[in-house]
Amino acid sequence: MAFSERKMPRICWLFLLVILFAHSCHGFYLPGSYMHTYSTTDSIFAKVNSLTSIETELPFSYYSLPYCKPLSGIKKSAENLGELLMGDQIDNSPYRFRMNVNESLYLCTTNPLNEHEVKLLKQRTRDLYQVNMILDNLPVMRIAKQNGINIQWTGFPVGYTPPNSNDDYIINHLKFKVLVHEYEGSGVQIIGTGKEGMDVISEADKSKASGFEIVGFEVFPCSVKYDPEVMTKLHMYDNISSVNCPLELEKSQIIREQERISFSYEVEFVKSDIRWPSRWDAYLKMEGARVHWFSILNSLMVITFLAGIVFVIFLRTVRRDLTRYEELDKEAQAQMNEELSGWKLVVGDVFREPDCPKLLCVMIGDGVQITGMTAVTIVFAALGFMSPASRGMLLTGMIILYLFLGIVAGYVAVRLWRTLKGTSEGWRSLSWLVACFFPGIVFVILTVLNFILWGSKSTGAIPISLYFVLLSLWFCISVPLTLMGGFLGTRAEAIQYPVRTNQIPREIPARKYPSWLLVLGAGTLPFGTLFIELFFILSSIWLGRFYYVFGFLLIVLLLLVIVCAEVSVVLTYMHLCVEDWRWWWKAFFASGSVALYVFLYSINYLVFDLQSLSGPVSAILYLGYSMIMAIAIMLSTGTIGFITSFYFVHYLFSSVKID
Repeated sequence: MAFSERKMPRICWLFLLVILFAHSCHGFYLPGSYMHTYSTTDSIFAKVNSLTSIETELPFSYYSLPYCKPLSGIKKSAENLGELLMGDQIDNSPYRFRMNVNESLYLCTTNPLNEHEVKLLKQRTRDLYQVNMILDNLPVMRIAKQNGINIQWTGFPVGYTPPNSNDDYIINHLKFKVLVHEYEGSGVQIIGTGKEGMDVISEADKSKASGFEIVGFEVFPCSVKYDPEVMTKLHMYDNISSVNCPLELEKSQIIREQERISFSYEVEFVKSDIRWPSRWDAYLKMEGARVHWFSILNSLMVITFLAGIVFVIFLRTVRRDLTRYEELDKEAQAQMNEELSGWKLVVGDVFREPDCPKLLCVMIGDGVQITGMTAVTIVFAALGFMSPASRGMLLTGMIILYLFLGIVAGYVAVRLWRTLKGTSEGWRSLSWLVACFFPGIVFVILTVLNFILWGSKSTGAIPISLYFVLLSLWFCISVPLTLMGGFLGTRAEAIQYPVRTNQIPREIPARKYPSWLLVLGAGTLPFGTLFIELFFILSSIWLGRFYYVFGFLLIVLLLLVIVCAEVSVVLTYMHLCVEDWRWWWKAFFASGSVALYVFLYSINYLVFDLQSLSGPVSAILYLGYSMIMAIAIMLSTGTIGFITSFYFVHYLFSSVKID
């Protein structure tokens, strides 16, 4: 009591400091990057990301095509681990904007196109490659009308091919519209978590911060045929007259050999009421948003209802069994033994060591690591710490979390090994296997895919230097932490079984149908919680859409955990009731089999929703990444089901006393 009294003043002072600090702060904005304000005529240069296509899924460098280069030379922006793994290559560009200055400018004229450049431009045009430009960390947006409806796209095409024509035309004139909001520094404090780093705009910096902030970046691309003789007399950033985008193909710039292409652009600044914290809202308006919300809510209600029914039925059945057993125990010991049936008959075998115990421990350890990484990442994303403005932040955060959760994986795997074997012998080799099993599978698949990307000269290929970085992170952080976790697991107390195991295994009665059929079918219920959200996740990965509904994803994850646990426990109980004591692996795959349906759904998505995906290389890449996702889901959901079933069986047999 005295100790708590001494602690109380400290807690009160701490609480008081928090209140005072909160009072001095007028407002915070956590997601995204640091806000930039510009004065009139300030120069702002756009950046260019990799060229991307939903047809090939192979990103290429912007300067792999004959575009105008900056006067100061090409300079790469600093990229984080996530950006490099996603194939992003952000470079500077010659596109210069002067705040609140509307102008039409000439950029450059290329040399006569050679055969290789023509072939490359035509190929990129017909594969529907998009140019991705960035201004003040905002991707450029193109608004197109289809059937009277405005459709938003990020980026603009390299070129276009008219219907019923073999000719291709390049986009060489861009009409930019930059939306700006006047900021007066009204005491709002901004905290940035993006690549520009953590920073705060304080009251003292109000006058510096006052100016204009960029809240929108739109483009209208068109193809214009210029006279190269006239254009070559101009210099970069010379003013030209405003251009009306021609509708006639004769006035558009065709792609063919010996053509000299002139590039130009014009920019218009428009004042907007959109505030800086809300500038990403336009990008996050996905098509079919209403369908998305109603589908998710419908899925949540159905799955919650089903899970509730399963839980109630299961609880009543087990309670009835235990009550009946206690009544028998009170009547007579001999009569009780004669009446034993179902799960009570396998009391001497239920904790018998499973087949391949080391592999089971490894998969449970890796499953705990993946589940922890996923849960923490989704929570942080739902709270807004991993916004679309911070490119690559999501993937970088996942990798860092996975590395440091190695200590938990090693601990869980070795403790389970001690429980199964009764000894710590072999814990080092087990910890090494835990550290190398899932990362090793991912590494092999990525290496094969990387050779394919190298052969295609894509920016999606992981550079050799990054390979060494990943290997260093793996063997310098993940492996030592997993070994440390394994060592802690040897010091932890092994879980004691409530009943003894017989020396001779009990014979399992023959069944009319294979039990694995039931195990595989059990994965359909967890898949029901996941498949709607899976469609939107796959669309964000392969169709270049922004995924942002992490709040919904967090709810779906919680429901998935509940359903996986219930399905696995119910199947374990069903197998014990028919005197099948080999429940270990079946408990794992009862919920882990959802990965099979996820992979089959990925193939279905490839066939029906990615019909534009062209070529065997793109299909192999898609299937390779889908395989990694399916393995991770199997380990995660299988671990959830196994751990729940283990503690259920432990509780069930500790509730009765059988000699």
